[in-house]
This record gives sequence, structure tokens and C-alpha cells, in this order.
Amino acid sequence: MNEIDIRKTKITLETTYHDRGPPLAMPLRVGCAMAVVHNPFANRYEPDLMPFQGRLRSVGERLAHELLEVMGGPDNVQAYGKGAIAGEDGEIEHAAAWHEAGGWAMRAALGAPRAIVPAAKTIGGPGTRLMVPLGHIHASYVRSHLYTAEMTLWDGPRRDELLFGLFMASGGRPYARLGGLAADQISQHDGQR
Repeated sequence: MNEIDIRKTKITLETTYHDRGPPLAMPLRVGCAMAVVHNPFANRYEPDLMPFQGRLRSVGERLAHELLEVMGGPDNVQAYGKGAIAGEDGEIEHAAAWHEAGGWAMRAALGAPRAIVPAAKTIGGPGTRLMVPLGHIHASYVRSHLYTAEMTLWDGPRRDELLFGLFMASGGRPYARLGGLAADQISQHDGQR
């Protein structure tokens, strides 16, 4: 039980050229790297999930580096997020093991940005669609970068599996114009403002 049993991985890249407005000067790119893994705790209660969370770091590192390669390096990433879906024989706490493992790996790959990595988790079966919140990598209060991206895999997670995902985006919402802290106004460097 020391290694994580990965059944498959998937990387997606969505590129938005416009959103019914003028063409964007730089198309918005949102990437997602996913891994569907065997859930060793399916159908049973495990009181200590910390060792499993620690082993998941290897999955986080793999996905973060693969996704960063697709995004073209850390200089092309302004927003991020993470998501997890536990199959029906799992529990929400199994999905929550991804918080530290996925968030730590993505921060390390991006050079340790300070903002919280937004997250979503749920329980579901193959094809479950999870809307994952995204936020600016350096300041959680940058309103233009608060939006969502979709995580789904047609054949996972199966009942005894977990689906973990990491997201990176090249910018904020197209045409963001509703005020709030702008990315070029980040001044506190505390992960918030």
C-alpha cells in the first residue's frame, strides 16, 4: 500500500479567443491535469488518512509538472485551483486528502505563490462534472481571477476510485470589468492583497 495505483491520467487545455466580445489580445488558456487512482479505503473506515495524504504528494508532483509543461512554464500561469471526486464507495474525507498533496505540489512547481489554492470536492461516479473555483496565484482578493473550470472524466471515478485534478490558467475572466483589486495592484504579498 506504499504506492498509489494510478489507472489513468488526462490533461485538457481549453483556449478562449473571445467570449462574445472583441477578440482577446491574449487568448485565455485553462489547463487541467487529472489522475484517477484506486481508493484503498473504499467500503471501509480508516481512522488515519495522513500516510495516504503523504503518498499522494507523488501524484501531485506528477500532475503539476505535466500541467506546467502544457501551460508553457510558470510565467504563463496567473490562476489556479484543485478538485477531487471520491467514487461512490469512498467518503468525502478521502477526496479531501488532495488538499495538501495537490496544493503543495502546485505551489512548489510554480515557485511558492502565497494565495490559497481554491478547491472543490464531491462524491460521484463516472462522468461526474465538478466545477472547480480558480483564484489568482499571488492574491486571493484579485476579483478578476475568481471563476470556475470544469473537471470531468467519462469513465471515472469508478466506485472504488478517486479522481484528483489540478488547474492552471493564463489569466482571469475575459473582459473582467467589475472592479475590485486588480492583479497589477497587488501590494501586500501576503496571499490576500
